[in-house]
Amino acid sequence: MISATLFIFRLLLSWMVAYLVVAVALGQTVFRYAVNFGGYAVLGGFALALVVVSVAFSHVRRVRLVAGAVDFDKLAARQRRQIEIPFEAGEAFDLVDAAIRELPGSLVIDSARDSLQVRGKIKRFDPYGNAHSGRNQVLVTVTPNGDTGTAMLVCEPARAAWTDWFLVDHGTNLENAEAIGRAITRRVAERRRGEQASVRDTVAEKEIAVARLNLLQAQVEPHFLYNTLANAQLLTRSDPPLADKMLGNLIQYLRHSLPRAGDGMSTLGQELERTQAYLDILKIRMGERLSAQVQVEATLARHPFPSMMLQTLVENAIKHGLEPKPGGGTVWVLARVQGAALSVTVADDGMGLTGHTGGSGIGLANVRERLRLEYGERATFAIGSNFPSGVAATITVPYQIAQEAAHA
Repeated sequence: MISATLFIFRLLLSWMVAYLVVAVALGQTVFRYAVNFGGYAVLGGFALALVVVSVAFSHVRRVRLVAGAVDFDKLAARQRRQIEIPFEAGEAFDLVDAAIRELPGSLVIDSARDSLQVRGKIKRFDPYGNAHSGRNQVLVTVTPNGDTGTAMLVCEPARAAWTDWFLVDHGTNLENAEAIGRAITRRVAERRRGEQASVRDTVAEKEIAVARLNLLQAQVEPHFLYNTLANAQLLTRSDPPLADKMLGNLIQYLRHSLPRAGDGMSTLGQELERTQAYLDILKIRMGERLSAQVQVEATLARHPFPSMMLQTLVENAIKHGLEPKPGGGTVWVLARVQGAALSVTVADDGMGLTGHTGGSGIGLANVRERLRLEYGERATFAIGSNFPSGVAATITVPYQIAQEAAHA
């Protein structure tokens, strides 16, 4: 209440002083007449005082309606705001520029992204009429502050500052400042909601990817178990010691397979143990038709490697390359480090790509999909002809030197 009273008094005093100065300037005769006889000049002074008080009172009431409270800062025709925006300066500038352009009555907006400055002319609408009563202007400068930006906002009438002693803007610049602040806050909130939605989508996609990964990993050839158990059953009658060896190899294979059925990442050493148990079983079944050579340095045993992939390649080589070939053949497992990549190759001297169906089988498709889910673009899978016959399939994954050194 005190702020409003002082504001009205200050405005009235300014007009009365100006009125007296004008009266004096018009001449001593008019001034004496006004003082001694209370003529028209006195009446004019009273009329002017009534108009000034009514306009000032209307301004105070409108500011109270807009802001909910009245103080000297809110009653001023020139509004200044400092707004902290939690984005880097360029993004903060884009938010401010868009907020100003969406103000009602925007006329001319000049923005310079390099200098992080926006200037604009805004129509000043008469709150008690239908026409606009002049122009306001907006100036915003964005200051970089590390990963954030600070917007300095100035909303003022498009006229000289000294006129504020005599004129009011009926809270229009206060409205503009508040509107720009709300628009920036809304856009920041929308951006935050978008980021949160993106995080939720990413988490959901990751969960889906893990589920797909587990599903792909679970697609193990069921006939392998059936055939192994059937062969062991036959061997119990014809060659019990060999049947016992086959069952021992099967137990070893299952020990390395079943406990990790839900884990997408193993080590190269664990995968070699699983694959070796698988090869030992196949050697019993195929006899001299199958030969296996494994060339992997012991230092690579602890390196992370996707589970079941190595065995899938070995299964593919034997099933499509060596079993159909009269006399069988050899399967090789090799691992080598090339720069920042670890390459694991499974090669055979079997029937070639015709027997491998051109690398388009379900098992190889699963290998490609699982590599994509685990590593994205950082891993590759290649399959081609082996010399002089057969197929070579290679999985390349990032070589984690730090982890190898830690376990060395």
